[in-house]
Amino acid sequence: MNTQRLFDIPLLQLEKYPKQDAIGSKHDGAWKTYSTQELIALSEQVALGLMALGIKPGDKVAIASGNRAEWCIVDRAILCMGAINVPLYPTASAEDYAYVLKHSGTKVCFSSNAEIHAKAVHAQSQSPALQHLFTFDKLPGVRHWSEVRDSSKGQDKQVLKQYGDAVKRDELATIIYTSGTTGKPKGVMLSHGNILSNIEGSIERLPVDHEALCISFLPLSHIYERMLMYLYMYAGVSIRFQESMDNLGDAIREVQPHVFTAVPRVLEKVYDRIVGKGEELSGIKRKLFFWALDLGHRYEVHGRSWWYNVQLAIARKLIFSKWQAALGGRVRVVASGSAALQPRLARVFNAAGIPLMEGYGLTESSPVISVNCEKNDGFRFGSTGRPLKNVQVRIAEDGEILAKGPNIMMGYYLEPELTAAALDTDGWLHTGDIGVLDDGFLRITDRKKEMFKTSGGKYVAPQVIENMLKASRFIEQVMVIGENEKFPAALIVPSFAFLKDYCELKGIPFTTPAEVIKDERIAQRIMKSVEQVCTPLGHWEQVKKIALLPTEWSIDGGEMTPKLSLRRKQIMAKYDAQVKGIYA
Repeated sequence: MNTQRLFDIPLLQLEKYPKQDAIGSKHDGAWKTYSTQELIALSEQVALGLMALGIKPGDKVAIASGNRAEWCIVDRAILCMGAINVPLYPTASAEDYAYVLKHSGTKVCFSSNAEIHAKAVHAQSQSPALQHLFTFDKLPGVRHWSEVRDSSKGQDKQVLKQYGDAVKRDELATIIYTSGTTGKPKGVMLSHGNILSNIEGSIERLPVDHEALCISFLPLSHIYERMLMYLYMYAGVSIRFQESMDNLGDAIREVQPHVFTAVPRVLEKVYDRIVGKGEELSGIKRKLFFWALDLGHRYEVHGRSWWYNVQLAIARKLIFSKWQAALGGRVRVVASGSAALQPRLARVFNAAGIPLMEGYGLTESSPVISVNCEKNDGFRFGSTGRPLKNVQVRIAEDGEILAKGPNIMMGYYLEPELTAAALDTDGWLHTGDIGVLDDGFLRITDRKKEMFKTSGGKYVAPQVIENMLKASRFIEQVMVIGENEKFPAALIVPSFAFLKDYCELKGIPFTTPAEVIKDERIAQRIMKSVEQVCTPLGHWEQVKKIALLPTEWSIDGGEMTPKLSLRRKQIMAKYDAQVKGIYA
C-alpha cells in the first residue's frame, strides 16, 4: 500500500500486520484494547460525527489528554477528514490553553478529564471559534466524546471519502505549540509528509518487529511520542497507552514491553531508585551490587577485554537481571530524547543488557534528526547517533547545528518573522543547539541561547556543566548561572532521599529539606562534590559558589517545561534572593 498520509498508516497495518490488540489503555483497572479494524472503523465514525458538527477540511480540532486509546482514535478521525489536530499538553496552564485555542482558531476540543476540561471552559470564553467541548471521561453535565461518534448516523460516507482522498502528502496535518522556556508558545506546522518522512527515516533504527509490544507514557501532545506512535503502528507494534507517570514502574512490569521511550529525567529517577535499593543491602549482596555498578560505569561499546566480558556476564546474571526484571524483563531498546543524557546512564543501562539509545531532534524537525542504533556500528556514548538517511546536518561557523530534509517544518503558524528567523532561504533549520560531527556522529554540546559570557569575557556552556554535576549522588537538579558575573555558580536541589541516608550515617539531624540545607556541613559536603566534578574544566568554567534549594523543580511549579527542560528565566526570577546572595 502507498502510505502518503498519516491516516493511511492503520490501513497499512491492516494489510500487513492486522492486530487484535493494535492499541489499548486502562480504564477502571482493566485493559481495553482495540483491533486494527476497530481503530479504523471508530475513527471514521468520529470523523463523520465531526462533519455533523460542521467541521470541514482545514478546521482545527484540539486534543487535551494524557495518553489513551481515545487520543489515537480521535487523532485519526481529525486527519482522515482533512482537519488539523492541535494537541495540548495536559499539564499546560489555563492561560496557555486560552492562548493556543484562540490563536489556532480551534473549533472543537476533546479533554480527558474534569481538570483539563475546566481549562478548556476557561479558554472558551476567550476563543470565539471554540464551539464544542467534549471529554473522554464521563462527567456530569458535560458532553461525552461518544456523542460525536453516535452522531455519525445519517452522514454521507462518500463525502468523508472525498475529503480524505483530497488530502495530499505535503498538506498541513498538525499545529504543535511548543512551550519553550520564554515567551508565548509558537505553533509549529507539520505536514503529513514531514512526519511520514521521519517515520521512513527512523524505521531502520527500530530493532523490533510486528510481534513486539510497547508502552507509551511520554505525552502524545509532543511530536516525539506522537511520531513514535505512528512508527509503532507502521511497524505493526502493539501499543499500550499509560495516561500518567503515576505507578509507572508497576505499569511497565505489567505490560512487559519490548520497547518504550523516555526522557533523561525519568531514567535518572529509575537509576536513583535502583541505587537506593542497593544502598539498603548489606554484606556480600551490597558489595556485589556496587561491584556490578562500577563495572557498568566502565562499559564501552568497543575495546572491552575478555576479562571484562567475563565479569559482565556474571554481573548480568547476578545483579543486572533484576534491573531487567524491573522493566518487565523483555526490553530490547529504550529510546531517550528531549534533553541531554548523562553518558554514565547510557553506559550502565547498556551494560545491564538494557539497550539505551539516545537521539536528538526538535518539534520543528518532526522530530528526529539523529539517533543511536546498535546496528551497523551506529552507537557511541556521548553522541546522539548518526543523522537519519533522509536528513542532512551541518555545523555553522559559530557551532550551531543546521538540519535540512523532508522532515523540516512548514513554519510557525501565523508567525512569518519567527519562521524566517528559524528557516533560512536555502531551507536549513537553525536549531539553536551547539554541536559537532565526530566521525559522522552528532554530539550536542549546548544550547546557543543558553550559553553565557562571564564579566571576564569567557563563554560558559551551562548544560555541559549541569550534566556533569548531576552525576553526583548529592544533586537531584541543578542550574548553572553567571551571565555577566565574575564566575559561574549553581542553584542546586539536593537529592533529599540520598541526603537523608548520608545524614543518618554522619549523625547529622535531618528534619525537613528546608532545615537540612541550612546545615553548613551539608553545604560544604555538596560544594566539595561540585569541586571534584568540575576539576577537568577550565578555570573560567569552575563553579565557585552554590545555593541549595528546598523544593524540587516541577512543571506545576513553573520551573520546568512539559518536556522537563529548565525554564531558566523563571528559575532566576523565583530565586532572585539566592542569586543576589551568591554574588553579593
